[in-house]
Order: sequence, then C-alpha cells, then structure tokens
Amino acid sequence: MSNGAQTRIERSRTKIVAAAADVFLKEGFLGATMDQIASQADVSVQTIYSRFQSKETLFHEVVDALAGAATRSINRDVDELPDGIDSEDWLRRFSIKQLRTVLTPRLMQLRRMVIGESGRFPELGVALYREGPGRAIERLTEAFTHFAAIGELSITDPKLAAEQFNWLLMGGPTSEVMHLGDAAIPTKRQMEKHAEQTVDLFMAKYSVADRQIERRR
Repeated sequence: MSNGAQTRIERSRTKIVAAAADVFLKEGFLGATMDQIASQADVSVQTIYSRFQSKETLFHEVVDALAGAATRSINRDVDELPDGIDSEDWLRRFSIKQLRTVLTPRLMQLRRMVIGESGRFPELGVALYREGPGRAIERLTEAFTHFAAIGELSITDPKLAAEQFNWLLMGGPTSEVMHLGDAAIPTKRQMEKHAEQTVDLFMAKYSVADRQIERRR
C-alpha cells in the first residue's frame, strides 16, 4: 500500500472516530446507529465497516481516542522527571493538569455512558479504566519509583501509593460531577485548592522525615 493510500485511510479512520464520538455522546451507545455515524462523518456505512468490524469495536476506538488523548495531554506537560526536580512541585503540576483535563463535560459524559452500558458490555468499562485511571496510576507509579530512588519520598510500594494518590485526588470531584452533573465541575481556583490539599496530605504521609520537618518550618 502506498503512503498516500495509507494516509487517506488514517484520515478516514480519524474522521469516523470523531463523528462516532459526537453521535455516541448524544444518543448513547444503544441509541446510536451506524447510519447516523456515517452521515455525521460524510462516509458510507460500508466504509465504516471496512475500517471497524462492529459498533462495539468503533466504540472502543472512541473511548481510546477521548480518554487516551486526555492522558497524552497530561503526560506532555508533566512527563519529565529530571534529577533535581522537587517531588512536591511535580505532584502539584500533575494534580492540577489531571483535574483540568478529566473534569470536563465531554469526558464526564463518556464516563456516564460507559457505566450505563457496563452490565451489557463490561469490556467498555475495562477500556475506559485502562485509558483513564489506569494510565494515571501507571504514570504516578513511575514518578514515585523515581522519587523514592533519589530519597525524596519514603515509599516501599510505589503502585499502592500511586493508587492512593490517584483516588485521593480524583475520587471526590469525579463522584460529585457524576452525581450532580456538569454544574458541579470545580472552578479553576477550586481545582488548585483541592490539588494543593491532596499533595499536602500525601506528603505528610510519604515525604522523608527531614523533609517533613523542613515543610513545617
């Protein structure tokens, strides 16, 4: 296959996934039809089936695209862990970016839809978890392994600490928005305050003793 043909296929896939995201979020998984998606993408239904085997496969692609894009956005801003960077500062940057990226109407709508379909299609929930909280926990695990190795954090189980931090940061705000709707999405200042409090609690538990003394001064 020529490079030009491959490029056209990739563009077509991207256009279909973007259209499918709009339709799925508007109509729900069961309510969305391939005809609607084809119309939105300005392609034929046959073209969609030539790129994706089924509606379930296409929905997986939508989850990967929306949740995966959010994860990549966070990693672009807080990816580096050079020696000398302060663990507390890195966590604050990560926390604020995570809250701002995840707590959006579009991603919350996606989460509600996936949860609503999890009984019939549990693999959709697995996909969302893998691309959302799963990726965040992986990134935090890497960070905590690094900061423990250079003596900034007293952590013996980086993955457990990553899980604790992730849910301490995201559990409350996400639950509120899921139950109360988009009006409960925190303001920028509220997100910053929550991030600061979360990091403070975490550092009180895991920073090394001499750093805890220094932070109290």
